Amino acid sequence: MVPQPPRATDRRVDRQPRQPNHQPFVHDAQGNFILRSSDDQDIWLSFDHPTDTVLPSMRFLMSYKAQVIAHLVAWKGPDDPSSGDFSCTGDPTSPDLQFVTLNKARVYCRIIVWDGVSVSGRTFLTNTSSILYQTVVNSGDEFSFIFTLSDNSPFVRLMLDYTGKLKALAWDNHSMSWTVINERPNNACDLYGSCGPFGYCDFTEAIPTCQCFDGFEPVDNSNSFKGYQRTQALKCRKQSHFTSFPGMKVPDMFLHVRNRSLDDCAAECINNCSCTAYAYANLSSGGAMADLSRCLVWSGELIDAQKTTVGENLYLRLANSPVDKKPGPVKIVLPIISCLLLLACIVFSWMYKYRGKWGKKKNQKKLMLGYISTSNSLEGKNTEFPCFSYEDILSGTKSFADSNLLGRGGFGKVYKGTLEGGNEVAVKRLSKSSGQGTLEFKNEVVLIAKLQHKNLVRLLGCCTHEDEKLLIYEYLANKSLDAFLFDHARKHVLDWLTRFKIIKGIARGLLYLHQDSRLTIIHRDLKASNILLDMEMTPKISDFGMARIFGANQNHANTTRVVGTYGYMSPEYAMGGTFSVKSDAYSFGVLLLEIVSGLKISSAQLKMEFCSLISYAWRLWEEGKATELVDSFIAASCPLHEVVRCIHVGLLCVQDHPNDRPLMSSVMFMLENKSAMLPPPKHPVYFALGNPKGEQASENTSSSNAMSITMLKGR
Repeated sequence: MVPQPPRATDRRVDRQPRQPNHQPFVHDAQGNFILRSSDDQDIWLSFDHPTDTVLPSMRFLMSYKAQVIAHLVAWKGPDDPSSGDFSCTGDPTSPDLQFVTLNKARVYCRIIVWDGVSVSGRTFLTNTSSILYQTVVNSGDEFSFIFTLSDNSPFVRLMLDYTGKLKALAWDNHSMSWTVINERPNNACDLYGSCGPFGYCDFTEAIPTCQCFDGFEPVDNSNSFKGYQRTQALKCRKQSHFTSFPGMKVPDMFLHVRNRSLDDCAAECINNCSCTAYAYANLSSGGAMADLSRCLVWSGELIDAQKTTVGENLYLRLANSPVDKKPGPVKIVLPIISCLLLLACIVFSWMYKYRGKWGKKKNQKKLMLGYISTSNSLEGKNTEFPCFSYEDILSGTKSFADSNLLGRGGFGKVYKGTLEGGNEVAVKRLSKSSGQGTLEFKNEVVLIAKLQHKNLVRLLGCCTHEDEKLLIYEYLANKSLDAFLFDHARKHVLDWLTRFKIIKGIARGLLYLHQDSRLTIIHRDLKASNILLDMEMTPKISDFGMARIFGANQNHANTTRVVGTYGYMSPEYAMGGTFSVKSDAYSFGVLLLEIVSGLKISSAQLKMEFCSLISYAWRLWEEGKATELVDSFIAASCPLHEVVRCIHVGLLCVQDHPNDRPLMSSVMFMLENKSAMLPPPKHPVYFALGNPKGEQASENTSSSNAMSITMLKGR
């Protein structure tokens, strides 16, 4: 039988002075709605039954006799107050130690691991400085949480959002609106177990990233979700030792051992060969609890650890490294003399060898600058740009080893490299056999050298060596969007919030290229494989080899050399060689439909009667079944009104005539303003794709004959 918590009438309740006449319904000063009986007894209080919000001075009863009591339950959507999938509560396995957010029954984010401090304060800066005090009361049977505000602070409330974020919101009297002053989770690294076994999220960095403990290495360098493994096998007792890692939010899946001192807690783990870590805290105020200590021990893997500025000491068991015997004087002097002689030889060799190398580097840089200046430079000026040596690139990529290959583009291959100082980069090696390689190389260097935007990939430098043409980019660990979107085993990482973030990020990047940069730039090859993702799943547009610059008064151009990827090319470009900012808008529309559906433009999963994803999306839209297009991985948890709006925007972008398609500025407005009215989309042109593998076309004559236009009519 589950123990029942004490009723409101069984404990002290602060209330306003009673009125002379009986009032069955009363609101007190803190916003507590109270139901009273005819004899003025409180029989029901709204504070005892929270929904998705906690107010100042509201007592949130997390557990009673080790049983979880109170829950915050999020809305199902922004305008749907019915119960959603997300809830906040005490951890069912340890309600007096952890406060977590659940997605249905699965842990989504661990909000707090209680450290035993019963009263703590934190300062948040809004329009005025305010202090939020949190009070934790542990009386043995009851475990509760209350937060209060300092005098003259703006009103603050805690709310569990329908997206699963627990937000602290402050009222801003100037804007007459709620502003977010803190939220959890606040990035992908903050999600439960996102760094894998023996990994931790480092919140002391400007951008939180996944790291591993000393003595561990990545299981897979290209995928942090797989976690980390020991560099040296673990052995017991005398062949292992414990290392302290300060400032840690302790991992999950611990065992709470009561009534232990620090030495007892350490012995508990040291004497148990299966114990991998322990943590200890002196509880400064334990309420009515007799045990004023907290000893936590772990067996097996450590999951969901974080490094913060206010964490605790985590003691982790590591294997002992071999220890040499203490050397005598002779063993010290001889190595020093040998090192000095070796150093002298190295210096003389360096002086002889690198005098020539510096000259060679200087000539190489002159060659590079001259190479770039022969192309259309920005604003009539040569582009001064960092040049890397070919030897450094060879060393960093292990001579372009297949094990370092990240992918293949239209004009070459991309390799992962590690340069001096341990900096990881992506090296694009233009194909020697491609007659278009030289033009694309010049074009990409000149364009990206001056483009700076968080949604564009950053070019770090370039290199030429004989026939080799190399571009060096920032390395993005998550590679490209298609590696997640079209991979059944990995697409679960792309929940709807992440997909919507990617859609808006791509739109912002295109808006910068079309309108906000100093020149109008048409990308001409926007597709899922050219969208790279950083550790925060922020999208970055890449591969500017086929991009074109427009003049101040130019709004379209024609070419006899149609390049791009079938399926993403607009009709006027594929058939007539005419391109403009509306051509990129068409490619964006195709990409948006792919992100929503999880299907490729020419997916084999489509029914035989549909020649492309566009025709399939239009048929569902026309029949009022747009929600059937949504990827099954997100269909159950995404806000359908938001997804349908994205499908609507995608269909507007893939309309036949360029004038019917919106500019990217209008696309951004439609995505970010949910109340804005959208025009109905027109029946799009369908392409029977002549190049199903997504390869790039190089000549207009061949590409135009490789496709046909088919108009489908609804039945």
